[in-house]
Amino acid sequence: MEYAYTRHMAEGMFLTVDAADKRPLYQQIVDGVKALIARGHLREGATLPSVRQMAGDLGVNLNTIAVAYRQLQEEGFLTVRHGAGAVVSSQRGGSAETDELRSRLRIAVTELVLAGFKDREIVDAVRQELRSLRQQKGDPR
Repeated sequence: MEYAYTRHMAEGMFLTVDAADKRPLYQQIVDGVKALIARGHLREGATLPSVRQMAGDLGVNLNTIAVAYRQLQEEGFLTVRHGAGAVVSSQRGGSAETDELRSRLRIAVTELVLAGFKDREIVDAVRQELRSLRQQKGDPR
């Protein structure tokens, strides 16, 4: 079963959660919001829907959205004010340390190696993801 949430703040901006995905729903929401920020669809100062609105649109429990928003706040991506909603506060994770990010990259690369990817395939996949991210953001690099 797949649920989709679409917000009309910018073209092509949507957040999808998939019940068949192995990641918990809150993590899918966190990852989706981070991707929207990275692509430039959610800019600093943009307001996200209320916990109640997002939960209703995605068909998930209010606590799932609250957990996702809390994690995004702890990582420095959102500012949450009770009654005022969630606002994108930064395009960089404030508390996400370089070492932690490298550790997560190391884990992903390890999984690719264990899945049988060759070094060149891994490098090509990373380049393709960067290109895709920059094209969606409008960055020609």
